[in-house]
Amino acid sequence: MITQMQVEAPIKVSDFLLPNGVLIDVRVSDKARLLEQLTARAAGAAGLDAGEVAGGVAKREDLGSTGVGDGVALPHARLRLLRAPLGVLARLSHPIDFDAIDGKPVDIVFLLLLPEAEDPGKGKALACVARALRQPDILRKIRGAPNRDALFQTIIGADEG
Repeated sequence: MITQMQVEAPIKVSDFLLPNGVLIDVRVSDKARLLEQLTARAAGAAGLDAGEVAGGVAKREDLGSTGVGDGVALPHARLRLLRAPLGVLARLSHPIDFDAIDGKPVDIVFLLLLPEAEDPGKGKALACVARALRQPDILRKIRGAPNRDALFQTIIGADEG
């Protein structure tokens, strides 16, 4: 008897980023205010306590900045009560210092909340976002998107590219 292995579809940005999770031309003066705003938005969408989400993200940032270079930051946290990945994408109106590895200011921030217990099928969310935001063409389109819908379509379109 021949058995087929079930092949799970790769995770896509559209699996954990909702259109209302996209913020455009966010005005903040520093990293702390930005993370406060993004964690509050994500906590509300996930039905979690904003303080717990902010604490988880701050704890991760204390380990080292999640500013990955090229104007991009990927702050993230693993949370006990979260069951599935959830993301918030923000394009800032003006770049801010984020202690990025290349020393450059950041203008694109993808906050990602992950379940504490990694589900093999959902554990690739961070890699998925990192791959999408490493593409120069995608970054150019995100920076030039005229509105939230266009920005959302650009980031979810990165799954195909």
